[in-house]
Amino acid sequence: MSPAASPPQVRRITRGSLARFAYQSDATPSSKENNATTPQVTDIEDAVSSSVATTTTTTTSLERKRAVVSPSITKRGSRSTAVKKEEEEEEENVQVEETKAATTPNRRRARKRARKTIDPDTQAASIAPPSDWEEMYDLVKAMRLTGPARDAAVDTMGCERLALPTASPRDQRLHTLVALMLSSQTKDTTNAVAMRRLQTELPSHAPDKSPEEAPPGLNLENLLAADPAKLNELIWAVGFHNNKTKYIKQTTEILRDRWHGDIPDTIEGLTSLPGVGPKMAHLCLSSAWGRTEGIGVDVHVHRITNLWGWQKSKTPEETRLALQAWLPRDRWREINWLLVGFGQKVCLPVGRRCGECELGLRGLCKAAERAKVIQGRKVREETAALKVEQVKPEGGDEDGLVIKEEYIKREEEVESVDMVINQPKDEDGETRGNSPKSPPPMKQRRTRRR
Repeated sequence: MSPAASPPQVRRITRGSLARFAYQSDATPSSKENNATTPQVTDIEDAVSSSVATTTTTTTSLERKRAVVSPSITKRGSRSTAVKKEEEEEEENVQVEETKAATTPNRRRARKRARKTIDPDTQAASIAPPSDWEEMYDLVKAMRLTGPARDAAVDTMGCERLALPTASPRDQRLHTLVALMLSSQTKDTTNAVAMRRLQTELPSHAPDKSPEEAPPGLNLENLLAADPAKLNELIWAVGFHNNKTKYIKQTTEILRDRWHGDIPDTIEGLTSLPGVGPKMAHLCLSSAWGRTEGIGVDVHVHRITNLWGWQKSKTPEETRLALQAWLPRDRWREINWLLVGFGQKVCLPVGRRCGECELGLRGLCKAAERAKVIQGRKVREETAALKVEQVKPEGGDEDGLVIKEEYIKREEEVESVDMVINQPKDEDGETRGNSPKSPPPMKQRRTRRR
């Protein structure tokens, strides 16, 4: 028997055998000259390294710069050298970016509340006002006069405006004091109604006399003679009317016995009356006697100034002392009217209108609601000149045309459209009415922009 044929021997592939497939540059004159002058490549990794190094020189990146490596470098150390150069350049770029970030000022405004400062020369202590307070004050005043905070309830029904102009000066001062006593925990509209009832329905203290001799209405004599039940009936709409009835009766007796029928003309005298606190005393002294010795801080002034970060106080009395420490004295009387109306129209206790407030739109209010501010800025950007008219001046020619632009704001018109969804149908495919057993149809609300 002939021996079994041996299997064909598999040729071993080594790196040296693959060296003939190494990349050859077109710049070489010929293969013979290359073989004669250039040593034979004995490792395929050297060829791959050379090709990678050559490719690296032609690629660029937006994030970092790559090192330029000469194509003639074909040794293994070339790749590590390129990597080291890249790492060094990355470290330099990071250092440059950190330096720029450290030297670039912050775009956000640094807000500081009122704080105590000491003069280094005289060592005198003073209170520095909060940041940007004058700009904020002027913007709020502009909104109160011609902006979204105009025509507030306090402008027509505030306590200082409820005194009858036909009454005597003494009775007008009493009207102001009673209006302030009734205004606690009560809206201006409700307080105005109660005051009007006292001025017209409070009976005379001497019904047997003529109206000219003993007129009915709100005066000290009629309050002293009024039945508490009748007085409570006239002011029942205000908050805590039972307690206020007692306070008014006690106050009238004190005014008769200690102040000769008139109201006190000092803060100490006013605060000694039952139901009268510092806020009422300062407002009454300013309105009734024309003297401003302090700021009348109510809930609106206390709430809004804390929202702005002007101070950090827990009670209206702390807010008053903090404001009086730095606010110019000529603005002590105006700030109450300013912020009360602003709190009634724009900066409401619930549902603040930050999208219409200039402070929020300009980034001056740290408590502004971001979503409302963004929406308000979008509405302002959408405001465009929709009507442009050419007006010819009187006695002029066509060359003197004046362009008149009127800016109006796009508004969203909401239409309520009843759409029936999944209403049952009969066998013919027509919609039939609701049966007692079938659920009521669903309705959708559609919003259309014009």
